[in-house]
Amino acid sequence: MAVASTFSEHTILVGLGHLGYRVIEALHMMDVSVVAIELNPSADLLTAVQKMGIPVIQDDATRQTSLEAAGIERAGTLVLCSQNDAMNLKIAVKARSLNPHIKVVIRIFDDDFAQSLHEQFGFNALSATAMAAPAFASAAAGADITNPITVEGQPLSLARIKIGEHSGLTGKSVGEIEQGFDLSVVLLKHDSQKDMHPAADTCLADGDTLVVLGEPEHINQLMQDNR
Repeated sequence: MAVASTFSEHTILVGLGHLGYRVIEALHMMDVSVVAIELNPSADLLTAVQKMGIPVIQDDATRQTSLEAAGIERAGTLVLCSQNDAMNLKIAVKARSLNPHIKVVIRIFDDDFAQSLHEQFGFNALSATAMAAPAFASAAAGADITNPITVEGQPLSLARIKIGEHSGLTGKSVGEIEQGFDLSVVLLKHDSQKDMHPAADTCLADGDTLVVLGEPEHINQLMQDNR
């Protein structure tokens, strides 16, 4: 709690199971500040997460005091990875009441319910078809990412990414992005001008919006370079 109290614009992750741990690993690689909440973490996962320097609050995340201890009022993103849809939704709604501007990435097992939550509440709801940790990590790190569809045995997502200041992608060409990350660039928005399938030699600038198609893991790697 003491460490968490020093964080701001951080990510709070609820549910330190197999998926939650892999999401934390991916976020840690992107240098994202994370606070985890888990009532009964396994000893192995708890030790592994703490070795990364990530604080773990062992409490029930449905309790307001638990979210407050994790710094919900100052957090930028909430990632809900538990296997209980009802509990995830309850925590998401409570978090929004405490921080109306927080971005919510929520694990939902029902596809239709996930779509409904996105439409009604603006939650980035990833359903059972999108359980890959890279998809959750990319969403938490700021990508607007779709649930993957499987094409020729490969999961593919569309992701919209804004090029930030001091991004490692600034100055790179569309061709370098496609070849370096094994992604297809389907749209580039620059100064309100949209370019569908931009030329390979088109270079990226701060503030550009990039829409890419590819595997969630490759999108996650792109997000790492965008930080």
